[in-house]
Amino acid sequence: MTKPLRTFVIGLGQMGMSHALSYHRNPGFEIVGLSNRSPVTLPAELEQYPMMESFEAGLALKPDVVSINSYTDSHADYAVAALEAGAHVFVEKPLAPTLADAQRVVETARRTGRKLVIGYILRHHPSYSSFIARARDVGSPFVMRMNLNQQSSGSAWEIHKRLMQTTSPIVDCGVHYVDVMMQITDARPVQVRGMGVRLSNEIAADQVNYGHLQVLFEDGSIGWYEAGWGPMISETAFSVKDVFGPKGSVSIVVGEGIASAAVDAHTSTGRIRLHSAATGPDGQLTTPDEFLSMADEPGHQDLCDREQAFLLDAIQNDRDLAKHMDGAIRSLTVVLAAEQSMRENRAINL
Repeated sequence: MTKPLRTFVIGLGQMGMSHALSYHRNPGFEIVGLSNRSPVTLPAELEQYPMMESFEAGLALKPDVVSINSYTDSHADYAVAALEAGAHVFVEKPLAPTLADAQRVVETARRTGRKLVIGYILRHHPSYSSFIARARDVGSPFVMRMNLNQQSSGSAWEIHKRLMQTTSPIVDCGVHYVDVMMQITDARPVQVRGMGVRLSNEIAADQVNYGHLQVLFEDGSIGWYEAGWGPMISETAFSVKDVFGPKGSVSIVVGEGIASAAVDAHTSTGRIRLHSAATGPDGQLTTPDEFLSMADEPGHQDLCDREQAFLLDAIQNDRDLAKHMDGAIRSLTVVLAAEQSMRENRAINL
């Protein structure tokens, strides 16, 4: 029997808590310590594990795995320290606040031979895998329209305000959907334009809580992504995942009555709508749209469980994660360029 991997978890917010529950439930892991920057109420399943006073105290336990779910500005230093200490690393997206820091983490993983998995939860989602495969069938050039807005208030808005101190919405969420775009087109992004607006006096003057990016690809494909957080954000069309090309279109249809603040709504697909552009001799469409039910798709916690099973498999079977790491760098490059474009009010050539 392979011994369970001794695991230290830093950061117990929404994602960190879900990942901690995944380690608790997977016999391939053994949690040796948890840590959070502020006091946190643990679910009953996690109360048995020791709370460490700092990242350094957790690393002193000599864990086999360090799971980094803290704010983005700490990701790179924590990941490099863990890798240098001989641990494998799971780190939530975005990998780092700058491209140089992200590359530093990846280079350290390659040099040390340790596994580095970045939290791209949609890569473990069967419905999104189906959506990407079907989208490729409509042919290039693609038009890719995506967003994920969240009408947040109360404690959720407080979390978003803290998050925006280090990461803007189009960077934090954009890496997911730019990654989806890149899997669809498989072409090199060549130019990015970003824009944003500050909609609240509760955030700093140099922060924005709504952002929008546009990206042009080498094959002629184009894509846009938007993300907004706050009590003023509209619930209308808050989750758009829509791709069309010469042969038709593929869309994710979110169920009626789902609130943008619901965690499972951020990964839920509901149904996939397939549309064919084929026409008959009279020029009229020949095929009615088809709807694929995704009723049995995994929920948010199930997807976190799949992510950590992927990490376990990568470690136990020495999987090559080069493409995984390169994909994280590619999508981060685009969203950081979009943020630069927003700040400098100009298009950025990649």
